[in-house]
Amino acid sequence: MEYPINYLSDYYAISSRANTKQTHWVFLLDFDNTLFNNDSFEADFKNYLDEAIGQSYRELYWAIFENLRQELGYADYLGAIQRYRFLTFNEDNLLDLASYVLDYPFKNHVYPDAIKVLHYLNTLGTTVIVSDGDIVFQPHKIKASGIWDEVDGRVLIYVHKEKELEDIQRKYPADFFMMVDDKPRILKAMKDDLQKKLTTIFVRQGHFAFDPRNSKDTSSINITINSIGELAPADICI
Repeated sequence: MEYPINYLSDYYAISSRANTKQTHWVFLLDFDNTLFNNDSFEADFKNYLDEAIGQSYRELYWAIFENLRQELGYADYLGAIQRYRFLTFNEDNLLDLASYVLDYPFKNHVYPDAIKVLHYLNTLGTTVIVSDGDIVFQPHKIKASGIWDEVDGRVLIYVHKEKELEDIQRKYPADFFMMVDDKPRILKAMKDDLQKKLTTIFVRQGHFAFDPRNSKDTSSINITINSIGELAPADICI
């Protein structure tokens, strides 16, 4: 059953139980388009590519990027730059492309109140970032955004996190889990496995959240919110 935003009191009821000694909660949070506006980063990168290598080469890069995503199962920006290099033999601005990606001001594009939410959840249980991605750029991005430090380095990065629940539970055992993500299909896969042990929160941020192909089945969603900031009480301060 999917709960609309008006029923976030259900969430706070759950949270209050999380703050007892009898029950330990682990709060699992996705990163891209959940805590960090990855759509904004991609838009900026596309604009930069237009200026650095031109529209035709930009289109080639994104074709390579999407093919690589299908092949690997996650976004690999640096890997796409490397493959672009070998396919085009175009060395112009390649070093600048990599530098742009690595030096991007990720901290400026963390969603409003995301840090406040992490501070609040830290008072209720254990917060863990669970993200899909490559093993080089994705942790760099999380560190550069400041999120890594907010959870004291409790960051897990997989190819498909919904298939790694055994590993997640081994590393962060809990009585109950809560998963916050922008992709209903991932929430469903995790709910199917953990059942009542997992509370699912669908945050409607980013293009995946509004893509009908990714949200055909919302039956496993417990709570729906329109922004990550809604998970923290309005009067909490950081």
